[in-house]
Amino acid sequence: MTAASRQDRDRHPDGPRTTPAGTHRLPLPVVLAGARGHGRWHLDNIRRLQDKGVVRLAGVCEPAPLTEEELGGRRVEQSADLGALLDATGAAVAVICTPIPTHTDLALTAARRGVHLLLEKPPAPSYAEFRRMADGVAAARVACQIGFQSLGSHAVPAIRRLIAEGAVGRVTGIGGAGAWARDEAYFRRAPWAGRRRLDGVDVVDGVLTNPLAHAVATALALDGSTRAEDVTGVRTELLRANAIESDDTSCVRVTTTGGRITVAATLCAERPGEPYVLVHGTGGRITFWYKQDRVLVQRSGHGPEETGYGRTDLLENLAGHVTGGAELLVPPESTGAFMKVVEAIRQAPDPVALPPDAWETPPGEHRRVVPGVDGFVAAAADTLALYSELGAPWALPKEVSTR
Repeated sequence: MTAASRQDRDRHPDGPRTTPAGTHRLPLPVVLAGARGHGRWHLDNIRRLQDKGVVRLAGVCEPAPLTEEELGGRRVEQSADLGALLDATGAAVAVICTPIPTHTDLALTAARRGVHLLLEKPPAPSYAEFRRMADGVAAARVACQIGFQSLGSHAVPAIRRLIAEGAVGRVTGIGGAGAWARDEAYFRRAPWAGRRRLDGVDVVDGVLTNPLAHAVATALALDGSTRAEDVTGVRTELLRANAIESDDTSCVRVTTTGGRITVAATLCAERPGEPYVLVHGTGGRITFWYKQDRVLVQRSGHGPEETGYGRTDLLENLAGHVTGGAELLVPPESTGAFMKVVEAIRQAPDPVALPPDAWETPPGEHRRVVPGVDGFVAAAADTLALYSELGAPWALPKEVSTR
């Protein structure tokens, strides 16, 4: 039993104070765990929803308290102990945006108190930890939303309808591409950044499992393969140009019960661009720039059709579920397939370091660039081939298979 578990038992000897979804009233009191770094986005979003009367910021959990300036002049309860803070505030929802290895224990700390959850992606660093979290949340009878914001896009069901209607013929595969740039400071932002494990604990902070995880999760969603049992095989090619432990330039091929998916990504792009997912069909293709909620349909006998879509915020959706029974957009079980990919990456051999002549540092910049990588990322999404199959000079000589 962990220290957190013992504290929970001592504070709640008769079990959790579970509250069924649909019985709360707005605004919901929310505690944010992890309010710096990416957590600032959640803090701003909570403020936005607070202005709409959906939620109320009741507390912030950080090792070092936020300043009055960071809180926008507002005063809220603060503590480094999430359990104590939830008890003190009577929070109905906890938003957890903390280091990846802490997700499961903090989620269960909240669940045991009957507190509903918005848990940042990736939900866990391993499939075993994911199952421990998901099973614990289910046993506590609380709602849990996983923070894949792209899956709140109205484009996702729209594309699924297009596929079902045969708009691009029979789907032959789905590609994903993400060419981003991150400077050296990005990998020093926290002790766990760029690590596969830390102090013997899994982290798995790679390009496909964290910064560009949405490309993988969105491709799986468009394929209709979201549950763990939908994944039948995974092949990985994990590489790194930066002096880190995890991967920054990688690709993965996922075989599902419905088809095949190839996603390629890098944090060492020459010219960073918008990530996208590409549906290949016998009669056309659909491109989805998931951060922009923008869709381009190209098909035989028609001109190109581009459409912009709206998006449902995941915290607002969770609030609607808790207060009115709205269907959750991203419950844990719908990320099981993604976690199978995370597990394959976790179990794969450590990423291969690219030779010094495969990358360069642009003048005046503090980041590493892999010349030509942008083209290989796009080609992988376009052809569903891995880097090695495309002939990338720095690619692995053969695929690494994890099943």
